[in-house]
Amino acid sequence: MKRLIIQTVKYLLFLLLGVFLLWLSFRNLSLEEVWNDILNAHYAWMFLALFFVFMAHMLRALRWNLLIGSMGYKTRLSTTFYAVMVGYMANTAVPRMGEFMRCGVLSRKEKIPFNALFGSVISERFIDLVMLAIILFSVLFFQWQLLGDFVTRMLNPFFERIGEYSLALGILAGIGLLLSAFIIWLFVFFRNRFRKMPGYSKTAELIRGLIEGVRTIQRVKQKGLFVLYTLLIWFLYGLMLWAPFLMLDETSHLGLLEAITLMAIGSLGVVAPVPGGIGAYHFIGKAVLVELYGISGTSAGSFVALTHAGQTLLHITTGGLFYFIMFFADHKKPLNE
Repeated sequence: MKRLIIQTVKYLLFLLLGVFLLWLSFRNLSLEEVWNDILNAHYAWMFLALFFVFMAHMLRALRWNLLIGSMGYKTRLSTTFYAVMVGYMANTAVPRMGEFMRCGVLSRKEKIPFNALFGSVISERFIDLVMLAIILFSVLFFQWQLLGDFVTRMLNPFFERIGEYSLALGILAGIGLLLSAFIIWLFVFFRNRFRKMPGYSKTAELIRGLIEGVRTIQRVKQKGLFVLYTLLIWFLYGLMLWAPFLMLDETSHLGLLEAITLMAIGSLGVVAPVPGGIGAYHFIGKAVLVELYGISGTSAGSFVALTHAGQTLLHITTGGLFYFIMFFADHKKPLNE
């Protein structure tokens, strides 16, 4: 009960943070003008963008199948894709819940150990983090003249605060290292006693499964295909932001390079621990469009509102539909029974 209360309070705090950032993003804008932009947008480009999103998620399912297959388990592309979409639906409600949800539904449907699936997702997320870092640094390197002042303005307050509290942060880091060393020493010294404790064997089995899942990248036979899927996923992510530029007259001159820049920097808002990236994505995306590319606040606000709403609606509707198909309409037997 206590844990549930803590998790609920934490969720509400992050939700309030998202709402606050959303308010900051639109507080100085005319909502009537934003609404007028939304009504007059060229929605054919939005549907094209959502098609790119859909294809990127399909490739993510294909890539995940390679990892699952490397562990010796079988799964259908349709089932894996359904699980991926259910995961995205869950992420719109609770940050990071999607990773657990997609592993849970696929484990239940195809009888694959949850811990092995979750380990493979950790591997997947690590690769995506590396790709995002490469894209972000490439964008900074090739557009430093444009981005340098923007990055400096964004990071200066942060580094100034770190400088003010450097002593306290150093002490906390030292305490953290000492505690980590003490816990490792306790585990090594009393390892025989730990092995006799109830739940030890299940915990050890869970950890072994996670390690097996994380090591799936090493065992993937079709490494070239894995890399190709990864590159195509991120290329489609760029296209899914390029197409909506053409919805609004003021952003229609922006190209793929600007879309990749927005994707790279805007991803920092998506990974923020707020439900569905609400507020954080709007705040960062609007800042990039206004500060870097001189787009008016109204058009920038309209753009981030449209793109976020479009993807959110796609994930909620398709995720709910595919969850229903998985457990109420698809009666195929699990492949791993």
